[in-house]
Amino acid sequence: MIVDNFRLQLGGKEFIPIVIGGMGVNISTTELALAAEKLGGVGHISDAEVCYVCDQIFSTSYVSRKRKRYAAYTNNPDKSAVLFDLEEVAEAQKRYIEHTVSQKTGKGAVFLNCMEKLTMNNASETLKVRLSAALDAGIDGLTLAAGLNLRTLDLIQDHPRFRDAQIGIIISSVRALAIFLKRAVRLNRLPDYIIVEGPLAGGHLGFGPLDWHTFDLKTIVTEVLDFLKKENLAIPVIPAGGIFTGTDAADYLTMGASAVQVATRFAISREAGLPSPVKQEYINAEEKDIVVNMASTTGYPMRMLVNSPTLSYNIKPNCEGLGYLLENGGKCTYIDAYYKALETKQPGQKLTPVEKTCLCTGMARYDCWTCGHMTYRLKDTTIRLSDGSWLLPSAEHIFLDYQFSKDHQIRLPEPEKSV
Repeated sequence: MIVDNFRLQLGGKEFIPIVIGGMGVNISTTELALAAEKLGGVGHISDAEVCYVCDQIFSTSYVSRKRKRYAAYTNNPDKSAVLFDLEEVAEAQKRYIEHTVSQKTGKGAVFLNCMEKLTMNNASETLKVRLSAALDAGIDGLTLAAGLNLRTLDLIQDHPRFRDAQIGIIISSVRALAIFLKRAVRLNRLPDYIIVEGPLAGGHLGFGPLDWHTFDLKTIVTEVLDFLKKENLAIPVIPAGGIFTGTDAADYLTMGASAVQVATRFAISREAGLPSPVKQEYINAEEKDIVVNMASTTGYPMRMLVNSPTLSYNIKPNCEGLGYLLENGGKCTYIDAYYKALETKQPGQKLTPVEKTCLCTGMARYDCWTCGHMTYRLKDTTIRLSDGSWLLPSAEHIFLDYQFSKDHQIRLPEPEKSV
């Protein structure tokens, strides 16, 4: 069996059962999402640091205006007054999403990955604005990520597209799914799809820092499928994390999944937003270079390359311009760690890196090299050029390889098609 033998039925439409995950900040670019949409699959964009992303794409000035508004707090560890302008957040969200969905040319769809953990010092209101603006802008679907999202549906239940747009959730256990469904049932709005993310996924993991390696994606998917069958719920299940070949994907589809979500291989595609030198770092990585740590200020374990520049940060917190991970009340564990290190630093001594990292800055600068566990196999998906660098494949090439490959074979890109 190959992936092309199956189709994803969602919202009365039929899709190739390949979903490209939403990698932020702007790694899953408009171009990457549209490549999947053109081929009949589902592509995600991410609204992580959307104001910053708009500044990079459209030369807007959201970040600089926010930084000027709160310049007086630059050296103050109390960030409680550093807030986002909700009208600007809505404006940026609409601009970015309209820019993307207006370019759709295929029969696929463009979804938005929306992280609950981007609390922005006003969790409920900023999340409501992001979700509502996305629906206003015509996004095909919303994927609720990085959190249990227990009250997220409540925030948009009065929006006219609440039952029109596709809404899905990322979970890592049956328990998390059951908790979410209890609230969804009360609103009479079940999720349209469920992404089951396993322990080999990239970025933040939905497992404990000490026991993540004891879990297995196929076991969790089986438990979710059994749970839904028991509850008589026909909701598409989409496994994610460590699905590296088309055969891996077909195996999940054969066992009852409706599609698969993949990201690692697409992170080095030409359309992905990572700078080319960073893509080369990903391809050159060995398995020993891939670590799970607790450097993220979210409290979740996070998988990344061990040589990520962000792990050696000792920079001043950049909350005035960014501040996307400020908890309500202006709290952030990086702020605490930074000022603690500053207090104990001896005169003339260099400030050493702290146990947490300024994730907002690291993601914006592409210094936080989050990755899936299978990143060490990327060198098996491409060819080395005469100058020692690796050829970067197109998103279309990777997508079609997933769709049509068999026997765990990976079709390599051809040099003459490189850019």
